[in-house]
Amino acid sequence: MKSLGLIAGQGEMPRAIALEAKRQGYRVVVAALRGLADESIVHHADATEWFKAGKLGAIINFLKAQGAGEVLFAGKFPKDLIVRGALSPDPRLLRFLFRLRDRGDDTILNSVAGELSRDGISLLDMRDFCRGMLVPEGPLTRRKPNNDEWRDISYGFRIAKGVGRLEIGQTVVVKDRAVMAVEAVEGTDETILRGGGLAGGGAVVVKVSRPDQDMRMDLPVVGLATLDSMVRAEVRALALEAGSSIIIERDELVRKADEAGIAIAGVTEASLKERD
Repeated sequence: MKSLGLIAGQGEMPRAIALEAKRQGYRVVVAALRGLADESIVHHADATEWFKAGKLGAIINFLKAQGAGEVLFAGKFPKDLIVRGALSPDPRLLRFLFRLRDRGDDTILNSVAGELSRDGISLLDMRDFCRGMLVPEGPLTRRKPNNDEWRDISYGFRIAKGVGRLEIGQTVVVKDRAVMAVEAVEGTDETILRGGGLAGGGAVVVKVSRPDQDMRMDLPVVGLATLDSMVRAEVRALALEAGSSIIIERDELVRKADEAGIAIAGVTEASLKERD
């Protein structure tokens, strides 16, 4: 049986990926990061070991010992761990960080992939393990965005793509064609709370993939925690880029969005141009 390595961070994504990998016949080997990964991941893995964030050499040695020549990153890996000095870097990670030309998403991803490849480990495309979670095009909730919300979505989509091109973030909060907040290292949920608070209710959230997004890591993901943030911030609509964004526990999320009166839609650049 082929072994798949899973480097597990925050959120529901590691569990969802592990379940799909097992469905596909993989033996799942999890390198779980302490303080990030949920303890329940052990129930969905054939082998699990816990590591402090920053123990890159130990993680690679564990994956190799378990015969995991293919690896996925799953979950959130907050970049502010680096900024806050919250890592406990081993010598291999220190050398890795020293070689980075910057701390942009693409730079980090490509460097991580190169580091793994030195040990014969391939970083796989996440979409192969989350096809059923990818956002389809069109409205997902009973309530569709109204005309004003569609205008904000179209405006926000263009802004979010521009922000992504600069490797700043994937999410923007918009109201009345004005940007309330742009995601940076704080993550999507904090961006929503900040932007929604500034908007005073009635804002729209747009989350997209970066132009030339590398699909091996950092796909746009929303889950129930994101919806909770939208409810708290009195957000009225959420637009996700169709085909390259993920909703975890979609049925439950849509049900709760319907209860809250929040509109959710999958959009593309082409579909939004048709509306303009």
